[in-house]
Amino acid sequence: MNYRQLGGTDLRISEVSFGTWAIGGDWGNSSDEEALRGLGRAMEAGVNFFDTADVYGGGHAEKLLAEATRGREDEIHIATKFCRAGDIHDPATYSEESVRRYCEDSLKRLGRERIDLYQIHCPPTEILQGGAVFGVLDKLKAEGKIRHYGVSVETVEQGLLCLDVPGVDALQIIFNLLRQSATERLLPEAAAKGKGILVRLPLASGLLTGKFTKGSTFAANDHRNFNANGEQFNVGETFAGLPFDKGVELADELSWIAEGREDMARASMRWILDQPGVSTIIPGFKNVRQIEDNLGAAQVPSFSSEENRRLAEFYRERVVPHVRGEI
Repeated sequence: MNYRQLGGTDLRISEVSFGTWAIGGDWGNSSDEEALRGLGRAMEAGVNFFDTADVYGGGHAEKLLAEATRGREDEIHIATKFCRAGDIHDPATYSEESVRRYCEDSLKRLGRERIDLYQIHCPPTEILQGGAVFGVLDKLKAEGKIRHYGVSVETVEQGLLCLDVPGVDALQIIFNLLRQSATERLLPEAAAKGKGILVRLPLASGLLTGKFTKGSTFAANDHRNFNANGEQFNVGETFAGLPFDKGVELADELSWIAEGREDMARASMRWILDQPGVSTIIPGFKNVRQIEDNLGAAQVPSFSSEENRRLAEFYRERVVPHVRGEI
């Protein structure tokens, strides 16, 4: 396993880490036993960083992480998130009273005394512009409740806004071959300002595995069903904001990236890992097999300058016209 510094923090984290949205809920049914085996296999392979949130399965993902990492709290780092258990548009959700309660509840579920990275969970832009919540996080950090804090953002503009906040140590962004806009300003400016970058949805909700067809269906409790068009939350969180059928078409056009790189998923994540400024990717998983598949991304060859030019052109010309929502 290779490790990278998380921005200007004291955390050195595995370049392939894992998110726990899928094992918590909203990606169809999952098995706790298999999830725990997967977490164990990841740690055995050297993964020392996991991302979660208080709303993943109503806190269930945090509890699974507590069980899997018990006794290894000093060596296995956990990032969790808050605010979406409340009304994300209500300033009261970000008050000291509310944030302190969210933090204490997460600490209890995680079985920890301190959260390594505490992230605001995709708040609206006006909350970030107001800035009061950052003062609350500064206070929790001073008290030792959190080690570092960051923001999970939906758009490049939100990310650029957060880069100007001194206490923000890391951004979590949507970034993949079907969502490349961060390469222009966000990644270079984050690197220049010493901010860490966590990449979520590296496979665009599975599109970049190349395994879907236009006839593929998803369970009723899978966000790829109930949020396919942004019905429940930001449309960019599902299929990178693309209509599913168009996403399948575009993914098929990218099938060439698998040549010499084992499969599309590993190739897609290799491309992300090669982008300057990226600290780690956090693909999801439900089982050990998916852990193994994702770990392989670090071992496949990088892309040539000509391949990178081709991919950038593909994004501008073929993908951008079809992306819904702000990017």
